[in-house]
Amino acid sequence: MLTREIAQTIVLETSLRLNRNINIMDEKGIIIASGDSSRIDDIHEGALAVLKSGETLIISSNERGVWRGAHPGINLPIVFQDKIVGVIGITGNPKEIEELGGIVKMITELMIQEKFIASQLEWKMRTKEMIIEELLKSAPSYSNIERWLNLVGQNLREPFITAVIQMTDRTISNQSLISKIEELIGEKHCLVGFININRMFIAFSGYNEHESDKKLNSIYEALKKLKLTFRLAYSTPFISLSKFNQSYIDCDLALQISDEKEDFISFVEVEPKALIYKIDRVWGEKFTDRIMDKTIVKYSDTLDVFFKNNLNIQQTADDLYLHRNTLIYRLSKIEKDTGYDPKKFRDALTLQLALWSDKRLKSVEL
Repeated sequence: MLTREIAQTIVLETSLRLNRNINIMDEKGIIIASGDSSRIDDIHEGALAVLKSGETLIISSNERGVWRGAHPGINLPIVFQDKIVGVIGITGNPKEIEELGGIVKMITELMIQEKFIASQLEWKMRTKEMIIEELLKSAPSYSNIERWLNLVGQNLREPFITAVIQMTDRTISNQSLISKIEELIGEKHCLVGFININRMFIAFSGYNEHESDKKLNSIYEALKKLKLTFRLAYSTPFISLSKFNQSYIDCDLALQISDEKEDFISFVEVEPKALIYKIDRVWGEKFTDRIMDKTIVKYSDTLDVFFKNNLNIQQTADDLYLHRNTLIYRLSKIEKDTGYDPKKFRDALTLQLALWSDKRLKSVEL
């Protein structure tokens, strides 16, 4: 863990505060960082003695020259996980710096520990991303998935639900966001990772649908409190690892076909519309061309709001800021010109499917 990068950071941090030269030696007694750059890569015999004994070594001014590569000062072992990983040397009058030595040693060991924790978190995060990447393949390697799950100490248990969060304009780091979501769900019950710069994938494991819904709502509320701009879509429950790929496709499609103003989307709610996007395009074009005419195109926005309001005339008129009679005129005009009465369920269903199909075809053209 005692790399040259960490050692140089420690030297810069401590030298500035103490106004003294600091040297850091590795487990072979080689100076790997120093306030005096000319000493880097020299052998420090005082450090070799510390590495061998495990004890602090004080070199007085009358011992100058006894220890090759060493100057008067104090040399202390750097300990990480009960092992000596290096030596830190502070140049100066030992009597003046002896009290500082323990503080510098403690700061050094804390910095190494902090760096180790950060590297472990980064490694764990990358391993989880590898698991997610494999799960989302059309033909995943289950042996790799199992091996990587063992490495991070996790086990995927059915049932599963997946969620995709598309984000923009965020300032929080990936690791902080992942840690927050893992805390809300319970790390043993989820896999969380970024699959591109602004898209996060979450796999819920071992929670029933009701429990997953509660967790999803808590995530939604937490992201709102963080003032993030995002849209969240989640899948239907499934029980096979082979279905992760399809669940992601469903979430991605839900984000594509739902209203951009919607930021919490269940695939179940858009599934009928999703069916239109999954049928053969030739069939979709044939159906759309037969149903859509200039009257439906003209009043498509009216129909959208009418269907969203469950064929409620008054609520639709209010939402569109129309007089009730104006809305009734439009609906009657549609029936007269097309033969389909939007107020009747069967005809309304046909018109709704035609509108969805038309939007699908237009989105493909774009």
